[in-house]
Amino acid sequence: MVFIISIVIVVLFVIWGALAPHQLSAGANYMLSFTTDKFGWFYLIAAFGFLVFTLYLAFGKYGKIRLGADDEEPEYSYVTWFAMLFSAGMGIGLVFWGVAEPIDHYVSPPMGLTPKSSEAATWAERYSFFHWGLQPWAIYAVIGLALAYFNFRKGSKGLISATFYPILGDRVNGSIGKTIDILAVLATVFGVATSLGLGTLQINGGLNALFGVPSTRILQISIIAVVTVLFLISATTGLDKGIKILSNTNLIVAAVLLLFTLFLGPTWFLFDTFTSTLGGYLQNLVRMSLRLAPFRPSTWIANWTLFYWAWWIAWAPFVGMFIARVSRGRTIREFVTGVLLVPSLVSFLWFSVFGGTALHLQMFQGVDIASVVQKDMSKALFVVLRHLPLGWPLAVIATILIVTFFVTSADSATFVLGMLSSDGSLNPSNRVKVTWGILQSLIAVVLLLSGGLQGLQTASIVAALPFAVIMIVMCYSLVKALNEDLRNQRRQENEEIRRIRVLLQADKRTSP
Repeated sequence: MVFIISIVIVVLFVIWGALAPHQLSAGANYMLSFTTDKFGWFYLIAAFGFLVFTLYLAFGKYGKIRLGADDEEPEYSYVTWFAMLFSAGMGIGLVFWGVAEPIDHYVSPPMGLTPKSSEAATWAERYSFFHWGLQPWAIYAVIGLALAYFNFRKGSKGLISATFYPILGDRVNGSIGKTIDILAVLATVFGVATSLGLGTLQINGGLNALFGVPSTRILQISIIAVVTVLFLISATTGLDKGIKILSNTNLIVAAVLLLFTLFLGPTWFLFDTFTSTLGGYLQNLVRMSLRLAPFRPSTWIANWTLFYWAWWIAWAPFVGMFIARVSRGRTIREFVTGVLLVPSLVSFLWFSVFGGTALHLQMFQGVDIASVVQKDMSKALFVVLRHLPLGWPLAVIATILIVTFFVTSADSATFVLGMLSSDGSLNPSNRVKVTWGILQSLIAVVLLLSGGLQGLQTASIVAALPFAVIMIVMCYSLVKALNEDLRNQRRQENEEIRRIRVLLQADKRTSP
């Protein structure tokens, strides 16, 4: 039912985008403006609340509860686990925005700062940390933790609707539960299809920077076709082979690119940038988390912070479900610490190195990175690498990294869509995965041809508003289940203590 209804809705939506892309884009943009204008406060409070909630779970009385049986060991090593988290969650986004976002903030800074000033550069890096740091991963952690707990500890189906059992009871198997799962499928399909299109544009940008290949629709469709074959091969080989191997490869290639850029670029400047920006980020975290401008209207917060928060929420069903699938056997404290801190730290290093290098070129070496960002963001990274020693090999490594992240994200999404539309099966059939994989790629092709990518992206962000409400209710449901779990543990401990006392008393009576 979920599979059929989701596919029908997706196909109808894509037909609309293909036949009337401008109408779709206009309607979606209106809804986006309405959502950010009227509910911006809600997005900010919700995202900050999710961060506080996950920290409370990790370091409060629930931290030692295991996502599985009490004696169950984790399914994957720390290195593989972190690689999977990073690859599925943000990998390709960091490659795209690592240079583009800090430079854009530097040119058009928040809070009325003077453009292209040293203060603008400071806040450019600080807000890049903010948009890719703790809050996004807290959003992913909420869904991932709830899914892993109910699936692996309670034996529920691997569906988002299953996390509402403490509230809805058996009604999660009815129309309410199906509606929740369909919303999750739609959010995943729209978000991933858009990223496929945007990733294709960046791969095209890399080929242009390396070999002078022009940007054409035929080439972009060819890129989608090749990547589709790659991620379908990976998807059909299973989680322990395809995604695991690709995720570890991503981690290695990303580390090579990061370290080469760090030591070939302005190394000590980048270390200073990381240290000072991390301190400023932590010092201003609450201020940035709840900052709006009711007395000085500005579109900056809506265009960046609210846009990002809605985007992370729209992606949360996909990333959260994948994180849950690979986190079996972890304790809640271990899960939250790993999901929050490790990917956030990697993001901070990434923006310090690539954003810092771009700002150094712009501010101290007279290289006009800003004009490149304003014309075509997909080429910004390659322009920065070109001004470093070994620039051409680094650009090759960056292009390979984009492709592998691209394949891993699509592979992971195909796997998750298979789970959602196969009644929560932890190992969906290849037929279902291939169907979703081909459909995602066709959506990306149609939208590239029709110019409707932006409209679909905006529509998926608008859909984040009701899903944010679903996530808040999910938090309540999870706490309710965890409290019941603790009561059962105390009851079992008390029964064990009573049993031991009885045995001791019996032993005393029988002893000489």
